[in-house]
Amino acid sequence: MMSTVSDDATILRIKHNVLTEVARLAYAGELEEKKDNIPYEMIPGPEAHFRCCVYKEREIIRQRIKLAEGKCPGNRESNNIVQVINSACEECPISSGYVVTNLCQGCLAKSCRQACNFGAITISDGRSFIDPVKCKSCGKCATACSYSAILKIQRPCMKSCPVSAITMDEHGVCQIDESKCIQCGQCIHNCPFGAIASKTYIVDVINAIREGKKVVAMLAPAGEGQFGADITMASWKTAMKRLGFKDFVEVGLGGDMTAAAEADEWAESYKEGKKMTTSCCPAFVNYIRKHFPELVGNMSTTVSPMCGVSRMLKAKDPETITVFVGPCVAKKSESQDKSIEGNADYVLTFGEIRAMMRARGIELEPEENNTQEASVFGKRFGNGGGVTAAVVQCLKETGENTDIKVAKCSGIAECKKALTLLKIGKLPEDFIEGMICEGGCVGGPSHHKDAMTAKKDRDKLISEADNRGVHENLEYYDMASFSMHR
Repeated sequence: MMSTVSDDATILRIKHNVLTEVARLAYAGELEEKKDNIPYEMIPGPEAHFRCCVYKEREIIRQRIKLAEGKCPGNRESNNIVQVINSACEECPISSGYVVTNLCQGCLAKSCRQACNFGAITISDGRSFIDPVKCKSCGKCATACSYSAILKIQRPCMKSCPVSAITMDEHGVCQIDESKCIQCGQCIHNCPFGAIASKTYIVDVINAIREGKKVVAMLAPAGEGQFGADITMASWKTAMKRLGFKDFVEVGLGGDMTAAAEADEWAESYKEGKKMTTSCCPAFVNYIRKHFPELVGNMSTTVSPMCGVSRMLKAKDPETITVFVGPCVAKKSESQDKSIEGNADYVLTFGEIRAMMRARGIELEPEENNTQEASVFGKRFGNGGGVTAAVVQCLKETGENTDIKVAKCSGIAECKKALTLLKIGKLPEDFIEGMICEGGCVGGPSHHKDAMTAKKDRDKLISEADNRGVHENLEYYDMASFSMHR
């Protein structure tokens, strides 16, 4: 029986328990036969623990099972990775808009009413009131109030969305505008009701493993330090092979690949006077495509580190199935983009790979840090500014001009500002490094530890790497066997 918890541990527990049970049944080949039993085993009743009744709780579990199978909750069809669990959203008590608080002094000036152009404010018993039907959320009343008595109330999902892709339907249920959504996943971890989640592909991955296919795990650079200073790449390789993966690759190697290819692009564009943006953050790429389409031609054609490693593995063996593991939800949308050939077949978050591990009784265990496939520059690719540092290093190694100015953008606000300046022809820098998540990939929505907590362990692990250069490292690999461009 599920114990009652008063904080967001409840949401995480539900999510992880569902994923673990789905993974356990998938490994046993019993998912189709027994998945309908999961809601009743997790919620035996008769008492409810996190919703109004056991029936709603079980329905939420059912929808999470569908997501775990890579399907949309409910009966809708959608290619969007980020999805709303309607049954979990129905009880959110907050309606977005402006409200008058008890700080209202009933002043004679009535500046709030005078400021409103829509007749939404009335006075009763000396107090101001806002009609939510007439209110257009312009905020003029709040600005006009001398006592700061009017507040803007926003649902957490709407507030967290960097591109205003979330609205509400007539029943107050969250709606995602897929034409705006960049699939960054910020809303997932900001909904206090756990009503927004992403599709997962653990069932597809497990089925491929069970069928004996050559499935290779690829760990994001941001993974280093997420699970402690004693959890090395060797630790991951051992655990992944115990899970059934045929091999394991450090995607920091892909960071070296991307940096080398992008350095060539940067050098050429710099000589031509053309300003460019990076293209390794999928949420940033989605942002440009949907909100700054006129700048698509300014995007680097170099593929992401994930794609680079996947193409390398598939060049050796076209039958290889590649699985990226990291903190990024948007990577799932990148892997499903059919316009990018040879990319990772599947993407799993840290939480999803750990669910697979729990299902098999496997833990990440300390091992000597004696495995290195990437330079320190590739290893730091997931840090804000890490792409720029790696590219500049490549320019140094090839004798190119390194006097290049880069707008290193961390977070949507900085990205928006830089792209707007580029759009109007006033960007002072030569290039834009765009990372939608604050701090870069290490601050991704599905991180295991926050960036600051993990920094000490991450720095320790990376400090143990040798000082090989980017191009020096790439000499060990057949870079001519595949393309690093879209």
